[in-house]
Amino acid sequence: MTKPQTDIWYDHSADQVAQRLETDFREGLGLLEVGRRQSRFGPNQLTQKAADGWPVILLRQFQQPLVYILLGAVVLTLVMREWADAAVILAVVLVNASIGFVQEAKALKAIDALSQSLQTMANVIRGGQPATVDASELVPGDVVQLQSGDRVPADLRLVETKDLQIDESALTGESVPVEKQTSALPAGTVLAERTNVAYSTTLVTYGTATGIVVATGDRTEIGHINELIASADVLETPLVRRINELSHLLLKVILVLAVLVAVAGVIRGAKPVDVLLSAVALAVGAIPEGLPAVVTATLALGVARLASRRAIVRKLPAVETLGSTSVICSDKTGTLTQNQMTVRNLWADDRLFTATGSGYSPEGRLMPGAEGDAGTGEPDSLDLDDQPVLAELMRAGLLCNDARLNQDGDGNWQVEGDPTEAALLVSAAKGRLERQQQQQRRPRLDVVPFESQHQYMATLHQADNETIVYLKGSVERVLARCDTTYSGRPVDVDSIERQVDALASKGQRVLAFAIKRFPADTRSLGHDDLTDGMQWLGLQGMIDPPRPEAIKAVAACQQAGIRVKMITGDHVGTAKAIAGQLGLNGKRNEGELVGLTGAELEGMRDHDLIATVEDVCVFARVSPAQKLRLVEALQSLGHVTAMTGDGVNDAPALRQANIGVAMGITGTEVTKESADMILTDDNFASIEAAVEEGRGIYDNLIKFIAWTLPTNLGEAGIILVATLLGLQLPITPLQILWINMSTAVLLGATLAFEPKEADVMTRPPRRQDEGILTGPLIWRTMWVGGVLVLATYFVFAFKKSLGVDMDAARTAAVNVIVMGQAFYLLNCRSLHYSIFRIGPFRNPLLWAGILAMIGLQLAFTYLPFMNQVFESAPTTWRPWALAVAAGLLLHVLAELDKLRQRFAATKSSGSNV
Repeated sequence: MTKPQTDIWYDHSADQVAQRLETDFREGLGLLEVGRRQSRFGPNQLTQKAADGWPVILLRQFQQPLVYILLGAVVLTLVMREWADAAVILAVVLVNASIGFVQEAKALKAIDALSQSLQTMANVIRGGQPATVDASELVPGDVVQLQSGDRVPADLRLVETKDLQIDESALTGESVPVEKQTSALPAGTVLAERTNVAYSTTLVTYGTATGIVVATGDRTEIGHINELIASADVLETPLVRRINELSHLLLKVILVLAVLVAVAGVIRGAKPVDVLLSAVALAVGAIPEGLPAVVTATLALGVARLASRRAIVRKLPAVETLGSTSVICSDKTGTLTQNQMTVRNLWADDRLFTATGSGYSPEGRLMPGAEGDAGTGEPDSLDLDDQPVLAELMRAGLLCNDARLNQDGDGNWQVEGDPTEAALLVSAAKGRLERQQQQQRRPRLDVVPFESQHQYMATLHQADNETIVYLKGSVERVLARCDTTYSGRPVDVDSIERQVDALASKGQRVLAFAIKRFPADTRSLGHDDLTDGMQWLGLQGMIDPPRPEAIKAVAACQQAGIRVKMITGDHVGTAKAIAGQLGLNGKRNEGELVGLTGAELEGMRDHDLIATVEDVCVFARVSPAQKLRLVEALQSLGHVTAMTGDGVNDAPALRQANIGVAMGITGTEVTKESADMILTDDNFASIEAAVEEGRGIYDNLIKFIAWTLPTNLGEAGIILVATLLGLQLPITPLQILWINMSTAVLLGATLAFEPKEADVMTRPPRRQDEGILTGPLIWRTMWVGGVLVLATYFVFAFKKSLGVDMDAARTAAVNVIVMGQAFYLLNCRSLHYSIFRIGPFRNPLLWAGILAMIGLQLAFTYLPFMNQVFESAPTTWRPWALAVAAGLLLHVLAELDKLRQRFAATKSSGSNV
């Protein structure tokens, strides 16, 4: 795998970088040299992985064990000149293949999306002249100039910066823009802390810079992620794996039974044609031809249900996979949190205050004390006239500020500028300070902009008979410039530091504020004016808060036995604080959640990581490759793993996970294309709904399988008995196909509409090694199939004893099987509870399907066209009465068996108390 080239530049000085790349800060590369390097390094584009063509995808639909048997049956029926049988069997195969082809043809486009993200323009210096070129033409050694609003066109080693801030949240998960600088960094510095490098596709939010291109195309960090996406294993979903296991098992059973039928026929001296016809009939009868179509229809219905609950599924099996999920690995920023910085606490005049509300909406109040101390009521916001220090603290945050907040047509608040400054605007609005009014009262005269080496910003304002300076910045820099507090008392450094530590322990980013007065005629401001004499105002602590609905969703998932883990690129302290507020369950040390950092993960061997990953719920400062490694470690423990995220840094892990969930609003195009499911509201709570739907869908699929397998076994048993005992076949291969396909559509498919059972979210996740054919289901399949065999032979023999012709006797036998399936369908609406407990009429489509099937069976029996095609014949009312009686008996026996199972389960749980 290509190693990102930024790994070898961040620990070099700017001069060393320029020297090694044979370029010049001022002149850039010569035009001829650019041409030579373009020939050597190629275009600044990502390599695209060739996708399978449609012929390959189509052929893949026939690479299934049960399809092989059906295709073999087509060949045999053609040899025997059974044209109708061959045509119907082939039609079944082609319909199922078409459904699979349509779904698989929707291939992933993640790498295409990544390539699109590089299609931008770049401002370069070449031959001493500025120029604008397509980003694809950049080469290592090019000198690129950046300004606010630019998307970084390649990986750059920065050589000059001025107040540069870059939003790297899509790449690293860092929730606030990163301040950049030019000094060399120590070797081993993790990706998110390489502040002298600008990464391809990230966004410049503030300031300007000049950088030297050190990596292009596949050699960039984004190129490395591209390779991780391409190399990640696309795992089979639990449903696909279980269906494949069932198919292989049925294949073995069918082959054994077919050989048994053939041997019996030969021993009895039957004609070869009759032997082949019996083998075909058995194979056709034992295969659940409607299974692929019903599985697809059930999953498609689940897709529609999820769409109404704000979750768009890109791959059908992903619907059921959520129901099997045992671990959800979630990105923090924008997924569990709102991705909107919010001032949570203010500290002024030695008192702590709490701001309610979250995000950039100005709705909220100021309350005395820490969060939760203000009681359960909703009193009005504090009167700032009674809190002069607090008022001045908030005014400082409002006026020493360059950000803007605007409300769009949908009522959403949008930020122009630094998110941290936007949070200060919202904080002031909650204190009922109106920005325009405050600016008119204290107009700005001058400003000292924020610079990373100074760590503060200051603004000069006219105020009545004096001018005042507001200063905001890091606690250390502001505190060093303060002589007294705003109230005139000495500055209590120890008290301030304790309060900073307390806010930081909550994961808050803390800013300090101060004020200084100058003569009224002061009109300019410089760094020398800020060295001392400031008056301390206080602190504002802010955080990207968790979504309230995410807290409930996490609790619901954990109650359902699903572990939730936070995997983020943010700081470990912030991550642990947010995890605590979300209520994540994980390993604790002295009551505090344990968090692992990317640096710690880097030094862990695979077996140590696998031993640790299950208990820890917080992973911070994690790189894209480490996210992928964490998902692989969880999967090695047998977990069905879901991964949520919104940034490019999440894409490889989303691709590797059993199911990838992308955010639809804040998610990058790369993430969406890598995911199996997209949440249109970016709401983690929608995952809870998706898990519930997934479990309900799997329940309904198992109900269909529990309904169809006994029929298939019964039909195979009918053929086997006839061959072993030398009896006439009660049903023909074509009639078997009629039963299987018509009942699958009109009866079995209605189980897809069965409402979810009440206890679906109180069960633990299914074990990954749990197959479809459990012990109870095998027992049910055996005895129900046996009852159908006995009932069919009884009615067939009874009709033959009355002297009716073969076609009429076989028609009566077909009706017995169909009516038995109709009555048994009612029983399969729940595999544990009676029809009366779940409500007999909660699924009206099921009753409509039964009525439609009865009508179709009447046509099968009495219409001349159907009689001619399927070799059926009209019957009297007596065979119908026998068919209904057989179906009713089967239903009663099945209900009694469920009652037995419930009694055994109750007795077993009571003995374990």
